[in-house]
Amino acid sequence: MNRATLSGIGAIALWAFLALGARAEAGVPPLLLTAIGFGVSGLAGMGWLLARGQISVLHQPPRAWAHGVGGLFGYHALYFFALSHAPAAQANLLNYLWPLLIVLLSAWLLGLHLSLQHWLGIGLGLVGSFMLLGQGVAFSAGFIPGYLAAVGAAFVWALYSVLARKWSVAVPTGALAGFCLATAILAALAHILFEPSFTPTATNWLVACLMGLGPLGAAFYLWDYGMKQGDPRLIGTLAYITPVASTLLLVLYGFAGFSWALGLAAVLVGGGGLLASSFKTSPAK
Repeated sequence: MNRATLSGIGAIALWAFLALGARAEAGVPPLLLTAIGFGVSGLAGMGWLLARGQISVLHQPPRAWAHGVGGLFGYHALYFFALSHAPAAQANLLNYLWPLLIVLLSAWLLGLHLSLQHWLGIGLGLVGSFMLLGQGVAFSAGFIPGYLAAVGAAFVWALYSVLARKWSVAVPTGALAGFCLATAILAALAHILFEPSFTPTATNWLVACLMGLGPLGAAFYLWDYGMKQGDPRLIGTLAYITPVASTLLLVLYGFAGFSWALGLAAVLVGGGGLLASSFKTSPAK
């Protein structure tokens, strides 16, 4: 693994805390939470650019802004819509197709070879995720709009991630500061239009700001760098660790109960990641 691939894995680790933060902020409207989180990450990124004299990286073509803002805002808008129009377990199950889609799209759009170990690692991770998120649930036709939104969210994030690698030379990671601020503005407008008015408490602000610095902030910068300079096949496979790690954190903090299914899912996902990380990288076609 090179430093960029480790950066992608660092983003996965930070995203494991997203469910914990969201659970702690259960009373805050999702779009408002998104606006605060991305506002913090965008302002932090702008401060970093100003300190390094690199503010000019924000001068990007319309395609780059459409890709950056569309990926960040589009994914979260679809994901939160799915959570509000379908049961959470099913919506999460469908949303977590994105690691698989990243690996598959890496082969299709980037011409990267997938070895047998890739496929076995993907399979183990997929089975583990289904065990964790899909056990004991049944899909209902009445929630089709929510299901479609969850699948759409998975495709948006996978496509955003792979295209970030494809356009890595043209768009530097620092440009994410502008994309995050634009996402925050869109989320704030959407909150005003579609969600009830809400006044955050001091605790709400603290947790939201921490999320903006971590899973809704630094994670995206690490992910962008990892996808552009690292191995997207390995990062996509290891991303299956996210739902398991986030659930383990919920168990640790008393927000969920432990089960043997969770333990087995953790073994499968971890084993899949280790298997995928053991191959020798093959060159592009």
